[in-house]
Amino acid sequence: MPGRPTIDPRTDTAAPRRTETLTAERGSTAALLSRGLTRFHADLGLVCLSEFTLRSGRRADLMCLDAKGGLTIIEIKSSVEDFRSDKKWPEYLDYCDRFFFAVPEDFPQALIPADHGLLVADAYGATVIRESALRPLNAARRKAVTLRFAQTAARRLMGLIDPEGFTAP
Repeated sequence: MPGRPTIDPRTDTAAPRRTETLTAERGSTAALLSRGLTRFHADLGLVCLSEFTLRSGRRADLMCLDAKGGLTIIEIKSSVEDFRSDKKWPEYLDYCDRFFFAVPEDFPQALIPADHGLLVADAYGATVIRESALRPLNAARRKAVTLRFAQTAARRLMGLIDPEGFTAP
């Protein structure tokens, strides 16, 4: 019946209508880029967490972990204004082996510093324009960041499993 939400038989809850989902998605370029970047990295065998809080208190847009323990941070820049107003990204370099900027296709790529990786992304994937230099973390920092990654992922999963019963520390 038009206008009525469909019920998901697995959860007995109303599923959002596709038009509502698309409207919400269009509202945030960064969120759409994050989705495409996550899909791209998943295809390469990496797992990603968005809005990952580093020990410094800064939040990386996307933190990715590969099968060998390599850590990649991706800083999403949805517009020139976003790029020009952000001066905190150099602080992320101490928490990853690789660092990329990710931008939409119409972003003027010449603005991105040449000594960092560059990805062009959309809601469905990404393309590597320039590889990131490998700057290996020391063992103690790698262990700390990887542990924080695991704990963050577990807390998010616990919150999904039992939203009413789980409160993050």
